[in-house]
Amino acid sequence: MRKPSVRIENVVASVVLDQYIDLEAITRSIPNVDYNPDQFPGLVYRLNRPKTATLIFSSGKMVCTGAKSEKDVKRAVKKIITTLRSKGIVIVGKPKIQIQNIVASANLGSGVNLEKATLLLENVMYEPEQFPGLIYRMNDPKVVLLLFSSGKMVCTGAKREEEVYIAVNKIHKRLKELGLLYET
Repeated sequence: MRKPSVRIENVVASVVLDQYIDLEAITRSIPNVDYNPDQFPGLVYRLNRPKTATLIFSSGKMVCTGAKSEKDVKRAVKKIITTLRSKGIVIVGKPKIQIQNIVASANLGSGVNLEKATLLLENVMYEPEQFPGLIYRMNDPKVVLLLFSSGKMVCTGAKREEEVYIAVNKIHKRLKELGLLYET
């Protein structure tokens, strides 16, 4: 049996600048930002490298989505702040970045007997008529895993990339111990 493979799909982070931000001034000085206050109170700032979309609010709060790593979040925020400053928008202090959620996909490299897993694992929900995956709530690390019979999996709720790898390896080991994995 192969080792599980993991891919980080999305890192969502909140950023606090602790100051008012003039969104109109950003719209005037930076092309390609989306700001329509009648539709939504935040401005959308998209970057190509790293590929992210960041919502900026006049309160100084920001939400960065689409990053593929914690490092990418930091790079995106730094790039945005550097650009804002270069356009004369005053940003005082350092941004406080907090990871809110990491979503990852994984492949266990073998099939999973979900019916049996429902009986042997705690904190699970499995209703195949409603959803083809088994929902497993892991306590340590505190994540939610969506397990599919193909051995593919989604991990959500992690606050650090390391937690994703711990969770995937932990569930793989547990499923193996319980004899719930099979060759596909």
